[in-house]
Amino acid sequence: MSSLDVSAPLLRTRGYVDGRWVSAASEFPVLDPATGEEIARVSDCGPAEAKRAVEAAHRAFQSWKRCTAKERSVVLRRWFDLLMLHKDDLAKLITFECGKPMHESLGEVAYSASFLEWFSEEARRVYGDLVPSPAKDRKILLLKQPVGVASIITPWNFPSAMITRKAAAALAAGCTVVVKPAEDTPLSALALAELAEQAGVPAGVFNVVPCSREKAASVGEVLCTDPLVAKISFTGSTATGKVLLKLAADTVKKASMELGGHAPFIVFDSADVDKAVGGAMASKFRNSGQTCVCSNRFLVQSGIHDRFMDQLGRAMDAQLVLGHGSEPGTTQGPLINARAVVHQISDAVSRGATVLRGGKRLERSFMEPTLLAGVTTDMICTQEETFGPLLPVIRFDTEEEALAIANASSVGLAGYFFSQDVSQIWRVTEALEVGMVAINEGLLSTPEATFGGVKQSGLGIEGGKYGINEYLEVKYMCFGGLQP
Repeated sequence: MSSLDVSAPLLRTRGYVDGRWVSAASEFPVLDPATGEEIARVSDCGPAEAKRAVEAAHRAFQSWKRCTAKERSVVLRRWFDLLMLHKDDLAKLITFECGKPMHESLGEVAYSASFLEWFSEEARRVYGDLVPSPAKDRKILLLKQPVGVASIITPWNFPSAMITRKAAAALAAGCTVVVKPAEDTPLSALALAELAEQAGVPAGVFNVVPCSREKAASVGEVLCTDPLVAKISFTGSTATGKVLLKLAADTVKKASMELGGHAPFIVFDSADVDKAVGGAMASKFRNSGQTCVCSNRFLVQSGIHDRFMDQLGRAMDAQLVLGHGSEPGTTQGPLINARAVVHQISDAVSRGATVLRGGKRLERSFMEPTLLAGVTTDMICTQEETFGPLLPVIRFDTEEEALAIANASSVGLAGYFFSQDVSQIWRVTEALEVGMVAINEGLLSTPEATFGGVKQSGLGIEGGKYGINEYLEVKYMCFGGLQP
């Protein structure tokens, strides 16, 4: 295992407010989840620092919103270029504070940068409308304007990309932001702030207030209740999202919520089994199963069930390697909550499921990738989101049965299925109660497409041409008294 070795300017440990690096009264440790070793101590910002960041963002908004779209575009593009220039160091930060393998961390940096590139271009595509008027002496115009200060609250599992997906859209629209990164992974957020400054993002436009778990609630309360904040964008659990929505209600803030998922992965008899196995490996074991769009419930039709299970088990044996993310060849890193995965496995086995691969917790936070057969819908793993390398398989007979199981959830973020029947592809795509559907594909995220869910998976859209609209208001301008 190598040690964390990144260039000094990118390893920042203080908060970033109004273009300055600020200390707090105390610090909190950032730990390597694979070893438990301390890798840095970071300023533990509290409500006072959060309030100052909001005020700085509000002041900066008055000038940033008046920058031309092209000026904002140029700054975002420079920020993109800097992320790509420093991709190796940024990936090291992700691996050591988050735990994911280096090749995945490099992929996240590229994904993170892609939102800066995408929204640097979308900044110049914010078009209003000239609407035909019913009266000859007036014109109707619809203007799009930035909402104001946006609070951005992000999770640990994508410590860079979840920030840029939100902040890039906000800055492109003319908004300013205050970021509260996850307490486990503040270093990536602070490195982004360093590169934002180098790119020429003005003071106060991009602020970062890291804090410990103990102060997270009080800092979050400021970011959700301060009257100067116009918009909240949160990625995390459904339970936390509901708390933040309640906090935001008193001041009626605009809110985007990308919350929990419980993605179904359906393999129909008509599927190409080789491709389905490859898709299952990609969609389940990325970041050791710890993403909101990881497949959680696997449904395999009876006609190909046994063949699929055999090939999947052999693929798991051949392709999955546990270890520290910095070690070459590692594909599976530590878990944020191994106990929850062990509990789901124990519950499933007690109800009749069979462990075909793995099943055991290893030292510290590592978990063997686990394949379960004979899974039924009364098991916890089919009812609650799994954040880990657990792959439970339900056998089904008919398309109607699969859809009923897939849609029996209060959340609906992503869904996956494999089929070569064109009619079935259209039927199932339209019937699945999710915001994103991947057909014959295990990876679906890209900045060009929208990202968002239905039901209790959230509110609003990120990415794509619609993502910037979450940071814009539409103002109706009635221009009357004209000579017909």
